[in-house]
Amino acid sequence: MEILNVVYVLSVEGNPLMPTKRHGKVRRLLKQQLAKVVKVKPFTIQLLYETTSYTQNITLGIDSGYNYIGFSAVTEKEELICGEVKRRNDISETFMFKIETLEAEIFEKSF
Repeated sequence: MEILNVVYVLSVEGNPLMPTKRHGKVRRLLKQQLAKVVKVKPFTIQLLYETTSYTQNITLGIDSGYNYIGFSAVTEKEELICGEVKRRNDISETFMFKIETLEAEIFEKSF
């Protein structure tokens, strides 16, 4: 998963605002105690002053293939986050192995 170099922003009420790439402004807001760090990963700040809550429409695209699922969140101007998830195909084999092992243990204990 690729997380682009952005800082996520929350309003005073905790509602999400648009993320920013202006790291200098974020650093100044934190230094002047006009914002606080809410989460380190992904880096998220919460503003401690009232501001407008303008947001842009974000479109989430999902490509659900058989082995890989890709996703991307974009605005009209830029991509905010993208990534892919690999689907596990070995779950049924692992489950059957555990059942066989458990059955063998129960069989051994019965004699």
